[in-house]
This record gives sequence, structure tokens and C-alpha cells, in this order.
Amino acid sequence: MNLEAFSELAGGLDHPEGVTQGPDGRVYAGGEAGQIYAIAPDGTLEQIASTGGFIYGVATDGDGNVYACDFGRAEVSRIAPSGAIETYSKGTADHPLRVPNFAAFDDAGNLYVTDSGGWADDDGCVFRVAPGGSTILWSEAVPRFPNGCCLSAEGGWLYVIESHGRRVSRIPIRDDGSAGPPEVAVELPGCQPDGIAFAEDGTMFVGCYRPDRIYRIHPDGVPEVLVEDPDGVVLNQPTNVAFVGPKLDRLAVASLGGWSLMAADVGSTGLALRYPRL
Repeated sequence: MNLEAFSELAGGLDHPEGVTQGPDGRVYAGGEAGQIYAIAPDGTLEQIASTGGFIYGVATDGDGNVYACDFGRAEVSRIAPSGAIETYSKGTADHPLRVPNFAAFDDAGNLYVTDSGGWADDDGCVFRVAPGGSTILWSEAVPRFPNGCCLSAEGGWLYVIESHGRRVSRIPIRDDGSAGPPEVAVELPGCQPDGIAFAEDGTMFVGCYRPDRIYRIHPDGVPEVLVEDPDGVVLNQPTNVAFVGPKLDRLAVASLGGWSLMAADVGSTGLALRYPRL
């Protein structure tokens, strides 16, 4: 597809990395000084809070709370609709969060949080935060800078971007909630994948920080370059991706190198996110 298909969803954001749509139909994103943004369907931008940290991925629950992976505070912060901020998880006593990068809910309200660790150190991990904040170290088996993540449609797999591994891996979620041994879903050599979103039909869309590219990965596992921006002007260091709109028929892209969220019709309908009430 052509870059011209993308238009600005919202401008004036401070280098957004995370993007998601909440149950209220607003699009949420974060900024590098801890800003939490909400974009109304008519495009109105509101800063609802600032943690003072550096926001990576964001997720929302069924009550409108925002769960922000806050690198600056080394925690998952919870931001109420009122703007009140509290710590939701700092990891565990033995394994405190270092680089909380992205988070995704399951139906029961467990929040899976990637901790990327050090680039090229291959020491990343995944935490699971139960409703209320109780946290366990869930998996150390996808260590190569775990980044964006999402659950499969039926909820039996957690898909995780391993940015330094240049791939998407998937971890089975066993009946008892524990993590099974991971497997590689798709290799993406020659790039640095960052964010992931599923369409209803099982197609994956992956944003790449380097080069400035978005992949479409078909259900049979075959990847194709959906769009690329060699100048980094429209898609400027694309990171997280999310389906937005009343019909989830537009793919929103957060560009860490820029000041806006871009969006386009990519010919797919997004898989609905989970919004548990905790």
C-alpha cells in the first residue's frame, strides 16, 4: 500500500510509543515525559495525566483505567479516569521491573507485562500481574528484548515480539495459568520489530522501529511488507500498532520519532481487545 493512505489521527504528542483504543472509543497513547493522552473520536486531544516518567505501552480495563508501562518509574502505573496515578506493579522482590515495555490483558484480568531488559543482553522476561497487583515472574523463555505483546483470539497463546531476536514468538498459556515452552511464530530478519496487533482473521500486523516499516503476516505465517517509509517522515520510527475506530477498521501507528499518531485502512478488521473489570 502507499504511504499516502495514512493520515494523521492526532498531532502534538510527545514522541508517542504506545497506542490502544479503550472501551469508551477513545484512543490512548503516552509521551516521553510521562504524558497520558486520550484522543476522542472527533480528534480532540486531551492530556489526562502525567506520571513524570517515560511511557511505553498502554492498556485499558473495562472501567476506563489506563495501565501504562512507565520506563521512567520502572513500573506499571495505573491512571484512573480522574487522572489519579498509582503504582500497579513494580515486578517482584527478586525481579523488579527494569524496562516495562508493553502490557496485554486476558479475560480474567491478568495483565501480561514484557520487561525488555538490556539491549543485546538477552535478559528480558514476562511478568503476570493478577487483578489487584499481585505479580509473578511468568516466563524467562523469550529473553531477546521482549517488546510488544498480545493474546490470541481464543486466549491460549501470548504472542511476544522479541526485538533483538528479530522475530515474533508465542508462549502457550496452560490451563493452570503457567507458561509453556515458547515457539517461534515468524522470523523477521533484517529489522527491529516492536509492536503487534491481530486482525479478526488471524493476520498479524507488526510495527518495526528499524527500518520504518509495517509488516502484514498472514495466518499461514508468511510475512510481507505492507508499507515502508524510507524517509521516516510519515512513519517515523513506528512502534506500537492498534486497530481503532467504531468498527476497528483502521490501523493506528505510534511513531516514537515524531509527534503524531497516524492511521490507515489496511483492509482488515481488528481483533477486539479484552477490557476486564477489576
